[in-house]
Amino acid sequence: MSKVLVSDPIDQVGIDILSQVAQVDVKTNLSPEELVAVIPDYDAIMIRSGTRVTKEIIEAGKQLKIIGRAGVGVDNVDVPAATRQGIVVVNSPEGNTIAAAEHALAMMLSMSRHIPEADQSVKNQKWDRKHFMGSEVYKKTLGVVGLGKIGSHVATVARAMGMKLLAYDPFISVERAEQLGCRLVDLDLLFGESDYITLHIPKTPETTNLINAESLSKMKPTTRIINCSRGGIIDEAALYEAINSGTIAGAALDVFSSEPLGESPLRSLGKKVVLTPHLGASTAEAQVNVAIDVAEQIRDVLLGLPARSAVNIPGLSPNVLEQLKPYLRLAETLGSMVSQLAGGRIDSLNVRLQGELATNNSQPLVVGALKGLLTQALRERVNYVNASIEAKERGIRVIETRDASIQDYAGGSLHLSAKGSLGEHSVTGALLGDGEIHITSIDEFPINVPPSNHMLFTLHRDMPGIIGKIGSLLGSFNVNIASMQVGRKIVRGDAVMVLSLDDPLPEGILAEIIKVSGIRDAYTVNL
Repeated sequence: MSKVLVSDPIDQVGIDILSQVAQVDVKTNLSPEELVAVIPDYDAIMIRSGTRVTKEIIEAGKQLKIIGRAGVGVDNVDVPAATRQGIVVVNSPEGNTIAAAEHALAMMLSMSRHIPEADQSVKNQKWDRKHFMGSEVYKKTLGVVGLGKIGSHVATVARAMGMKLLAYDPFISVERAEQLGCRLVDLDLLFGESDYITLHIPKTPETTNLINAESLSKMKPTTRIINCSRGGIIDEAALYEAINSGTIAGAALDVFSSEPLGESPLRSLGKKVVLTPHLGASTAEAQVNVAIDVAEQIRDVLLGLPARSAVNIPGLSPNVLEQLKPYLRLAETLGSMVSQLAGGRIDSLNVRLQGELATNNSQPLVVGALKGLLTQALRERVNYVNASIEAKERGIRVIETRDASIQDYAGGSLHLSAKGSLGEHSVTGALLGDGEIHITSIDEFPINVPPSNHMLFTLHRDMPGIIGKIGSLLGSFNVNIASMQVGRKIVRGDAVMVLSLDDPLPEGILAEIIKVSGIRDAYTVNL
């Protein structure tokens, strides 16, 4: 009989589901050393946020088939190590969506009506109604930064409450935003016109301190900010100064750059702020939902069935993983490339399986391509299980086609084309005999180059001197070229040049490249 270790507290309903197929041992508060010692006896482990499943624990778990995280994130699991060992990692990607969205709305209303302070006042035997004059949200403008699952639900409820909606999300289509009743705008306009601003974005290098002294200065004195997404998106010192000086009216924060919140001037702002201790997912329903979801997936994998929310495997049983790994890498690489060529706001993606690949199951490769496509926008938030959901929510139309007649490479090839803010672009790739990925065409121009971390693509006239001019220009900026190849269809027509670079291009150099006579366009891709 299979054995499952539950190392963090979970709802009893999850344990009951696991008990249908396995012996379940609940052992919480184990040290890393204790986990390494006991894990060899188990076929599965179910955790929440308390347990860190490290590489050492994974390598010690010789019988492990699945790691289940009862929650959304898997940052406490070494997913690459699990994948290398053929262990399925699952989570519950939508288990706390409603809980987080409702908390953001509750924070907005609590701040608007001074509910925490008024509650405390009554409990202190006071009846000071004039001190707690509030504001209505009806007909006010809500700026939603990030229209993913949670942001979309917030927008839907806010619209029903009579609010006007602005939204900023560079990776969602205008059509999808309009379906939610949102007017898609840039950040500056959203900052300047919103009465309330709610944040629903991951913390990335681009979003760290997105709300800072400069952005706060663009807001109205009546603006209030809600953050139930990630700490570090707001510069808390700048936020304090803005509220204290009257630049904006207030804020409601559930997350902080350092948790638990230590000494902070935000505490001194009284009814101008509402502060809660990271409660976004803390509802009884959410905890039950994630326990059921993950326990059912562990049960299914132990019975030899695929997991529906696998982070590292697109709905496939572990024994298929090794065969698919190279093709998933190919699909992800091409997805990332075509995303950067077509621009941030992708409207559609066409995935064409060619040759021998056309006879295979397309789902894993489509999911892999979407994961690569969305990585630029979502970073670590996108994985094999949520890529399709994220694409659908952003209004990206996905088209799957097959063409077995194209027998260009043994094993087949994969062709992706995407339409985005920079136009429509395509890229084709294949695996050579040694399993190495090669890019075989860009925008239908034939080439044959392996992908590299930093690449420069140019569309230019096929004429003497172009290569030399680009090489000299890059040299003047101290950019070293690792390799170069040109693809063309006809002599003296249009051509594509692909340069592999040792380092990313310095800022501003792309504009200089486009000025070179004969260059029609230029793009950078970083993998």
